[in-house]
Amino acid sequence: MVGARILLESLKKEGIEVIFGYPGGQVLPIFDALYDFDLKLILTRHEQGAAHAADGFSRATGKVGVCLATSGPGATNLVTGIATAYMDSIPMVAITGQVGTHLIGNDAFQEADVTGITRPVTKHNFLVKDVKDLARTIAEAFYIASSGRPGPVLVDIPLDVQRADTEFIWPEKVSIRSYQPTYSGHPGQIKKAAKLIAQSKQPIIYAGGGVITSGAHLELEKLAEKIQAPVTTTFMGLGCFSGAHKLNLGMLGMHGTAYANHAVMESDLIIAVGARFDDRVTGRLDAFAPGAKVIHIDIDPSSISKNVRVDIPIVGDAKNVLTELLGVIKKLPDTAEWLKTVEGWKNKHPLTYKDSESGMLKPQYILEQLWDLTRGDAIICTEVGQSQMWACQWYKYLTPRTFISSGGLGTMGFGFPAAMGAKIGCPDKEVFNIAGDGSIQMNIQELATCVANKIHVKVLIFNNGFLGMVRQWQELFYKKRYSYTPITSPDYVLLAQSYGALGLLVTKKEEVRPALVKAMQTQNTVFIDFRIEPEENVYPMVPAGAAINKMIEGLA
Repeated sequence: MVGARILLESLKKEGIEVIFGYPGGQVLPIFDALYDFDLKLILTRHEQGAAHAADGFSRATGKVGVCLATSGPGATNLVTGIATAYMDSIPMVAITGQVGTHLIGNDAFQEADVTGITRPVTKHNFLVKDVKDLARTIAEAFYIASSGRPGPVLVDIPLDVQRADTEFIWPEKVSIRSYQPTYSGHPGQIKKAAKLIAQSKQPIIYAGGGVITSGAHLELEKLAEKIQAPVTTTFMGLGCFSGAHKLNLGMLGMHGTAYANHAVMESDLIIAVGARFDDRVTGRLDAFAPGAKVIHIDIDPSSISKNVRVDIPIVGDAKNVLTELLGVIKKLPDTAEWLKTVEGWKNKHPLTYKDSESGMLKPQYILEQLWDLTRGDAIICTEVGQSQMWACQWYKYLTPRTFISSGGLGTMGFGFPAAMGAKIGCPDKEVFNIAGDGSIQMNIQELATCVANKIHVKVLIFNNGFLGMVRQWQELFYKKRYSYTPITSPDYVLLAQSYGALGLLVTKKEEVRPALVKAMQTQNTVFIDFRIEPEENVYPMVPAGAAINKMIEGLA
């Protein structure tokens, strides 16, 4: 069997049914094999769109997403999407073509050292120089991508390897001696954690994306209810603990709820599960939760004590460790007074906004209406910036894998192709992309992909005529010197129509709900251009370098 067919047979062995990609000279044998192969390829209109779509597919389904591109510019166009997946620990396999092995290093046409370029932003990568290694390499790529702390893996396949033939031998089991993730927590450490929990008076659970990856949301809920501890989630953890649960404090950090930030700062014990204490959560490190001891559960040992000193580290899979922890907790903490204090912060610092005096639309109102119509039964994808933060604050995520957004890298242009991938993965779910008028223009060409493939994504554009989040920083910290943040947009209604999609313009409050209802009833891709208050801000906000309880609060 030739290498191109070995690749596709290997993907089928891994259970892959869909690939996101774009053809080119150095992957022609693969695309030729695809012509009569039982695998679906979604032809995106840009390789970055393919990477983000594979990422969105993975986040929505929990499966490994796959993208495919040619060498040189095709491969380098994947890099932003690969880096996005890497920062957020998303399992993905990126397959790239490469010039023939005899040309590598000769600056051949469309040659790029993609394994060298992507080394810092992949969990691992491979350059396959012998067709006999190809099947085993694909098996290893999927194993590495999906096990332990997940992440993207790149496989670079030269043109001559795609054309060469050998016997197809599929390894039924993959074992890599130097790579053995730890899945079970140390029993002694778990007992210590149970003892510390029993002694605490003001515990808080801080849950991240690792809970979703592990499928540990039910165990997390059992722990919270058993010890009666409030739960705050990271940006990546939204949906791992129901937003409607009485113990939920929402997201913490730079644009988190004020009550979550106060609770973390006043706690005496932080139980961190599948989270990494990044800078957007901690704010000023030396002022973070000064009176709290820390239990940190994570499958990645390098994440523990990297940013915040940990008292009880537990390396292992979140679901396994929480199950074990629930079994050994006998004595429960008395948190009655603590929960009253937290409830007081909720009452004193609610998320709120006021109607626009000019009659302009408020993004918070739009999201409230979307929540009221869907009640959490939808997948919400976002771009990056103000629209992203409003989506975190004003929509309730009840279950895992219903919030999809670029966290660690903050990639503008992510949301639309990611929504496309999510819809492919979950065709029966309503999928919305919450976008700003800046981000949506970065991968707007994927409108063609959606219409051509009947991928019915609904895009809500919060159009304020600015690169909103950068403008907000300029307003607050740069004396309103709006340097290159005012932007112009196309007529989104006409643009959508030109691609064969539906475009709607909404300028009045009473038009919001009917437009959302129409979008949900329309069997097509829909762009809704919401003209929102130009200088609306995201509050609360922790200024860079400040402690997370030193928030700017207010009504924009």
